[in-house]
Amino acid sequence: MTVDQAAELTRNAVALVLLLGAPIMLMAIIVGLAISILQAVTQLQDQTLSFVPKIIAMALAGLALLPWMMHRMVEYATEIFNNIPSQL
Repeated sequence: MTVDQAAELTRNAVALVLLLGAPIMLMAIIVGLAISILQAVTQLQDQTLSFVPKIIAMALAGLALLPWMMHRMVEYATEIFNNIPSQL
């Protein structure tokens, strides 16, 4: 395996991780922003108030997106295993 091939595998792996993590992080940002606005309007400044809704929203997003995430990971693993003979 050459350095270019290793760099390409690493780049693809990092891109996949970012793609899979982005929807869940986006959900956390949206829920955090909504709760921050609610706290500003109601003047409730408790730091722990946003923690539980964020966790719940992220868990629900993870469960909803699990089939898509697994499909992407299986595609990536299949591609790597199919390319093993050409990498040697």
